[in-house]
Amino acid sequence: MRNSSVGDARAEATALPFHPHPYVNPYWRWFLRRLVRLLLSCFYRFRVFGQERIPAEGGGLLVCNHVSFLDGVLIMLLVDRPVRVLAWEGNFQIGWLNRMARRWGVIFLDPRRPKQLVLALQEARRSMEAGSLVCIFAEGEITRTGQLMGFKRGISWLLKGISVPVIPVYLDELWGSVFSYSEGRFFWKWPRRWRYPISIHFGPPVEKARDPYHVRLSVQTLGVTAYMRRADRTRVAPWSMIKQCKRRLFGSKVADSSGADLSGGMLLMRSLILRRVLRRCILDADEPHVGVFLPPTAAGVVVNAALALDRRVSVNLNYTVSDAILRQCIEVAGIRHVLTSRRFMEKVDCSLDAELVYLEDVPEKVTWVDKLMAAAATYLLPSGLLARRLGLHRVAPDDLLTIIFTSGSTGVPKGVMLTQLNIASNVEAIGQVIRLHRQDVLLGILPFFHSFGYTVTLWGVLGLDVKGAYHFSPLDARQIGKLARQHKVSVLLSTPTFLRGFLRRCTPEDFAHVDVAVTGAEKLPPSLADAFEERFGVRPVEGYGTTELSPLVSVNIPPSRVLSTERPGAREGSVGRPIPYVAAKTTDLETGDDLSANEPGMLWIKGPNVMAGYYGRPDLTREVIRDGWYETGDVARIDDDGFIFITGRQSRFSKIGGEMVPHIEIEEQLIRLLGGESDTPQVAVTAVPDERKGERLVVLHVPLDQSPEALRRGLADAGLPPIYLPSVDSFIEVESIPVLGSGKLDLKAIERIARQAFDQPGASS
Repeated sequence: MRNSSVGDARAEATALPFHPHPYVNPYWRWFLRRLVRLLLSCFYRFRVFGQERIPAEGGGLLVCNHVSFLDGVLIMLLVDRPVRVLAWEGNFQIGWLNRMARRWGVIFLDPRRPKQLVLALQEARRSMEAGSLVCIFAEGEITRTGQLMGFKRGISWLLKGISVPVIPVYLDELWGSVFSYSEGRFFWKWPRRWRYPISIHFGPPVEKARDPYHVRLSVQTLGVTAYMRRADRTRVAPWSMIKQCKRRLFGSKVADSSGADLSGGMLLMRSLILRRVLRRCILDADEPHVGVFLPPTAAGVVVNAALALDRRVSVNLNYTVSDAILRQCIEVAGIRHVLTSRRFMEKVDCSLDAELVYLEDVPEKVTWVDKLMAAAATYLLPSGLLARRLGLHRVAPDDLLTIIFTSGSTGVPKGVMLTQLNIASNVEAIGQVIRLHRQDVLLGILPFFHSFGYTVTLWGVLGLDVKGAYHFSPLDARQIGKLARQHKVSVLLSTPTFLRGFLRRCTPEDFAHVDVAVTGAEKLPPSLADAFEERFGVRPVEGYGTTELSPLVSVNIPPSRVLSTERPGAREGSVGRPIPYVAAKTTDLETGDDLSANEPGMLWIKGPNVMAGYYGRPDLTREVIRDGWYETGDVARIDDDGFIFITGRQSRFSKIGGEMVPHIEIEEQLIRLLGGESDTPQVAVTAVPDERKGERLVVLHVPLDQSPEALRRGLADAGLPPIYLPSVDSFIEVESIPVLGSGKLDLKAIERIARQAFDQPGASS
């Protein structure tokens, strides 16, 4: 054993390139590395992946994300070859620490002193030319949110004129350690667990190494790989709910405008009681999918929680669509029972093709045994034991948690399958980047049949240590204002359409405690953000996502939750940076080649948030997911700092008031009204921006016998929802519908004509 150790030390000494730097004696270096690793292993568990990708000899550049103050030490300890780390000199002001770092080959730099910075980079270049490995943290500072920030252009200068492999490195699981900025502070916090796990991942050499954007994309994509490698250790959503409910056992957890106010203990106990009743009296053992037809209320939260604790898949049905679409959703998902309430069914006045289970009838089925067992489980059993008793340890991250329906291009509903991992990763990221804490109260007005409402306002409350305050309708602004004032709401998640209602009907006192306002589903106009900030004192920021992405992809950090004063957390006009462990790239619309920074193209997303697929439609899934990347259908550009700017939409949908409206479904109904297909197109549906609702539907048509009024009535008679109906003044008569040489509709030309008709920007492009 001793001979082997001496051989390792000699090998390490041989690997050291000649350099006029006072390196530690190679034998002492070998001994100290192993001593420090042994000491650190008392507190951390290390795993290393892909170290064989580091060249055995010769120079190279390791480019690493920067999560904690331990990062440089870990690189030097866990990489077999000696590594010279570029580090900020300000962290080494103590004399003995400075001297030791220099002897270990650390290259000090200070961005505030240009001359010293140039000298440091020159030394790094000479080291690589002489055969050394150099590590750079290209973000330039430690992340305050866990998100990967923009890379400095020093990489380009480092590699100019020399040819060495550039190896992306991703340090994973360090977020949450005492040396990271989790919980909003460095060091002064308790570690989350003993022997904290740390993994380091090395990726293949970067092909376009001289472009910081592509190096950053390689590191970001490696972060996705890192997360997926430990996905089997992810705590599933219902397990997290048990833990968070027990944290607030006697503190308020969920409230709504009807007067309900449940502590964490009451929420968990009611969910367990309902679970027992459903299993014993109502649902079949072989019934995996259960429909839910309820608005966002405390009752809706309990129902979804009970189904998750029973390891069933909840399918929240959209109560704003037609009966025909609802029947299709129920048929596609194979739903036998729908949980609802008589009061709500009277309001929506619709017919569901399934057996209805009314919540008003549940209490008479509850026995004293149900209450006793639920109370004991809630107040006596530890979280882990209760989770195992419910069988949650058998729930895999890839198991489905919900199916959310979204309209397809053919008008047939598509069921988006979201897994435990999808929801858990999204909830974890939300809590991390927005820095949600125990005092936060989250306003829940978004319906649970939308992924934004289901993931963020439902499981965000259940899976994090925050409180939720719910109201059944996002349009009831005055009542929402009262609810926000009563429960001191601090986090407002909404759409621009709903913000306009708050501006008209809510007072500044209603939102006096709001310091986070995030919008999604449609574009946030700057004028609306200005007006909201002027009235309520908080500026809304924009996020981005789709149902297929669970839904969150990126978000701007609200000013009140930004820790760094040097790097922006938000950028006006953007939808923010990708959340941790999510990668974003753009490709050329014609060739499909990867693009560089600030080049608009098709936006692709990869990460644990990508859906499992469309339920029962693997053909449609293959069309949008390739090699783990999801094609969003949105055209975007990504700037040098990683902020995403949505510049257009290739897919034929519109977002109107936050609802996805398929153009093709409207076209098909119009063609039917006109007597069927003809040799040349008669109608085409497009959209133009609209200040009030995000987008406005526009119908181009050749001269017709029917009037716009008649066509609009025909669409309504066909069962299309009101939001699908173009206004009468949105019908534009043209000589012919533009088509491409292939015979397909020329969507760009159609949109240009519509913009010209409404005198909007982009009409001449």
